Amino acid sequence: MPRKIVIIGANAAGVSAAAFARKTDRKAEITLIEKDRFAAYSRCGLPFAIAGEIPKLEDIVLYPPEYYKTMRLDLRLETEAKSVDLGAKTVKIVDKAGREEELSFDSLIFCTGARAWIPPIEGRDKKGVFTLRTLDDARAIMEAMKNAKSAVVIGAGAIGLEMAASLTEKGVKTTIVEMLPHALPLSLDADMAKPVHEELEKHGVDLIFGKPVSRILGDERVKAVEVEGEEIKADMVVAATGVRANTGLASEAGLAISPATGAIKTDFRMRCLDARRHRPVEGVFAAGDCAENINYITGLPAVSQLGTAAVRMGKVAGINAAGGYATFPGFLGSFVTRVFGLRVGSSGLTAEMARRMGFDVVAGSIRHITKAEYYPGHKPIRVKLVVDRRTKRVIGGQVLGEEDVTARVNAIAIAIYAKLTVYELEEVINAYAPPLADVWDPVSLAADAVMRRLK
Repeated sequence: MPRKIVIIGANAAGVSAAAFARKTDRKAEITLIEKDRFAAYSRCGLPFAIAGEIPKLEDIVLYPPEYYKTMRLDLRLETEAKSVDLGAKTVKIVDKAGREEELSFDSLIFCTGARAWIPPIEGRDKKGVFTLRTLDDARAIMEAMKNAKSAVVIGAGAIGLEMAASLTEKGVKTTIVEMLPHALPLSLDADMAKPVHEELEKHGVDLIFGKPVSRILGDERVKAVEVEGEEIKADMVVAATGVRANTGLASEAGLAISPATGAIKTDFRMRCLDARRHRPVEGVFAAGDCAENINYITGLPAVSQLGTAAVRMGKVAGINAAGGYATFPGFLGSFVTRVFGLRVGSSGLTAEMARRMGFDVVAGSIRHITKAEYYPGHKPIRVKLVVDRRTKRVIGGQVLGEEDVTARVNAIAIAIYAKLTVYELEEVINAYAPPLADVWDPVSLAADAVMRRLK
């Protein structure tokens, strides 16, 4: 009999899991259950679609229906998994017409994702308050933008900054309110966040840091946001305040939910753990935004809402669910984004975060250029490295610039994964050509800056 694999959730992690399960077992019966009207679309692309940089919202849907047919995947859209019986190995599902069905499985993968979360702010239920998680969310925001003159974005993470840029580029006067001291607080140190603030202000975005939103004001519809007694006019509010893992189905099935992260606990093979004994449940996996694993550097429980992490967790879960063997190394948090003309990226731990976790760190940053100095068109670039003083290993890095940021972030990520010392990273001889790169790579120069501090 062919192996039966059921995957609950068909976005990044779920479709990745299905694809790698199919590559591992060509004969398996693979069923994908998805509540949405669409499968596998790029949530990361939503702010840029709202800005009009992507012609149509539907363009961020990653695969046409023919893909699922070619891969022999049974995709059930607008269908919800209602309950899971791990003992009987069954999943009860209901489609949009209300028809119920019970699916049996040999392997089950939870890819139930996460939902947008808004803090308990008074007035958060008013009309004109939005979150951005789905295509329908994006459509609602785009419709509201047509008549909006002012907006407040709550939260200065990646989505918050991208939405502030999108709103501004569409002519909506925008204010960012962030309760922490600076933008991208999980990815940048304060010194590296300063140029991001300058870029936002240069384009007319007002910034309020270190203060929470007290209330959202208005009758039925939002009219303003109150921050420590000050009223900021707003025809619309976008809450970019994070997400919470969807774990209800897994919890009801008897799987362990982490008190630290609120996500489904998994091991190095993405296997779920039993809630009572906290041992791996064979044949049951989780991947994506609903799943907890570990931070690669600290080994502590962690979650990641990055698409790159989701597809890799899905890969590992899919291979194992289909009878293969794969392991997940943990989260590194490598990311890049664009804020107007500035590219911003990071990998690993910030110096602030590392110190809070007990590391004695040495950090060094440099400002350089992306091409030979004499070659026309070179751009400024700034790199910061974070190094553990005891082991001399690179444990974090941040990069800002108008070009060539992603490649430097990826190089730092490789150094962290390979557990290179800052001395070993500095010795890497980079590629060079005047129109493409300087003879000294900015990452090497940042490593040299740290080495001099260590001495």
